[in-house]
Amino acid sequence: MPQFEPDKILTYKTVASDEFGPAELKLHVFMPGSQSPTEKRPAIVFFFGGGWNDGTPTQYYPQAEYFAGRGMVGISAEYRVTVRHGSSTRESVKDAKSVIRWLRHHADDFCIDPERIVAAGGSAGGHIAAAAATVKCFEEEGEDRSVSCRPDALVLFNPVFDNGPGGYGHERMMEYWQDISPMHNIDNATPPTIVFLGTEDDLIPTTTAEKYKQLMNDQGCRCDLHLYDGVGHGFFNFEHYENYKASVIETDRFLASLGFLDGEPAL
Repeated sequence: MPQFEPDKILTYKTVASDEFGPAELKLHVFMPGSQSPTEKRPAIVFFFGGGWNDGTPTQYYPQAEYFAGRGMVGISAEYRVTVRHGSSTRESVKDAKSVIRWLRHHADDFCIDPERIVAAGGSAGGHIAAAAATVKCFEEEGEDRSVSCRPDALVLFNPVFDNGPGGYGHERMMEYWQDISPMHNIDNATPPTIVFLGTEDDLIPTTTAEKYKQLMNDQGCRCDLHLYDGVGHGFFNFEHYENYKASVIETDRFLASLGFLDGEPAL
């Protein structure tokens, strides 16, 4: 397997926990090649999966490196998870929002176009990416809310976007599911979205993805749904190379259709 190494690892936020102590949350950054310092480039930030319990940014190193090669700033982000921080889904969503705000606040440092920031992720990471774009609650105290946390596009791999009764994770967020479930907070400003899902996913039914797409369309929002026959959860990871390649190519074409990329996919 190829070795993927970020060009920079930067702290975007320091959090405290009575039980686990302070922790620095970092962005693992893959930079594009040489470019005019006056040219603003898009960015894509990936959030790993792991049921809000565990996971690592290395999951999305291959995708982040690929899109850096296509001229974007590619980022894989850390966020709070239960085993390392004793956190709940609320803190995970707060961190996703913080990442988008941090990138906009520091856009000039990376020559990022603050109006072309993509949030991406799989499973629980897809949930918090979508939540950053949809939910109104769960803001980190002390942040400048005049800087939007809403990404300009979403790329979601077998995402958890229904936390309602019968949806994944409902039991652990029963008291606040209506506030944190992306499916229940779609509005007409929800950014254009591409969704990848296997038809044999044992956590996210295809009917959920189809309902999400319909709700997006009802609001006049774009939602491209790609179903992959006979595969389950996590089918898009790099070790499943053909599915990885197919999902990256479709993501590339989606972003090109939005004006975030030029030319043909590089795979």
